[in-house]
Amino acid sequence: QVRVVESGGGLVQPGGSLRLSCAASGSIFRLNAMGWYRQAPGNQRELVAAITSGDSTNYADSVKGRFTISRDNAKNTVFLQMNNLKPEDTAVYYCNTRITTTNWVTRDYWGQGTQVTVSS
Repeated sequence: QVRVVESGGGLVQPGGSLRLSCAASGSIFRLNAMGWYRQAPGNQRELVAAITSGDSTNYADSVKGRFTISRDNAKNTVFLQMNNLKPEDTAVYYCNTRITTTNWVTRDYWGQGTQVTVSS
């Protein structure tokens, strides 16, 4: 069994910062690519940032220069540092991790989502 849990969302004023965390636990052999997605009401889920097992990163154009994705392999955790937040960043943020389990099965796992609200 694998469990993926996000934390760190909340309410912040425009221009503020938040740091999201996503921790995976359970029968993990290897964490592969990891990423953050978001979904605002009425919109499709979109990729915000992703990081490979080799630490290559890519970002949505709307967050480049403001968000930073990183990972701690020893703790099976991925982070999203969000700076200079804007009201349009308001959404539920989801963590996605591609995990190879100890049973040699590789699949994507999603967290439950964490709400980020940017408002004055």
